[in-house]
Amino acid sequence: MTTTALVVDDEVDLCRLMQITLTKMGIKSDVAYTLSQARTFWQDNDYDFCLTDLKLPDGSGLELVKEISNSSNIPIAVITAHGSMDLAIEALKLGAFDFVNKPLELPRLRQLVENAIKVIHQDNEVQAAPECSPEQKMLDSRLIGNSAVMHPLKNTILKLARSQAPVFLSGASGTGKEVVARLIHDLSPRRHGSFVPVNCGAIPSELMESEFFWS
Repeated sequence: MTTTALVVDDEVDLCRLMQITLTKMGIKSDVAYTLSQARTFWQDNDYDFCLTDLKLPDGSGLELVKEISNSSNIPIAVITAHGSMDLAIEALKLGAFDFVNKPLELPRLRQLVENAIKVIHQDNEVQAAPECSPEQKMLDSRLIGNSAVMHPLKNTILKLARSQAPVFLSGASGTGKEVVARLIHDLSPRRHGSFVPVNCGAIPSELMESEFFWS
């Protein structure tokens, strides 16, 4: 089946550029120029993912991010203008899985779309075996416990695994921060890459540059 996308932005030329890029990747797309038009498209059609600007003529793209994230598992990414990093972070907290900055760079856009497709395929695999998905088995085997606290934690880990955003984990020694970090990695589309733990406290300050930025 053809992958379909909803593109939401009030800049006509930018929308055309994104449509051309998506078409070359074999993705069919519809374009909405306002928040209300995007809502109409979303209600009347089935899309595999959504790409939306955060500043629209009749409202904020954050509203669309929240609505889609609360009603489905469809990956939604956001387009941010220069200096709008706070809005991008807010979108990630609401459920967006990634963001791309203006002016739009086509290699970055293509990478974002490829990541969205990976998330779609991963979700389809989970739906094919809903009774006990491999992801759920991994969570249950590594995070032992079935208390009220564990359920939202596992849901948060699954949500973060879909995202391309940096994640900060805090907590006392021995609470399982690295366990959670490894789970986020192993459940994500990046799981085939390496997970590299670094004990920053064990590296003397004068060696930090040579350790992290060697070539």
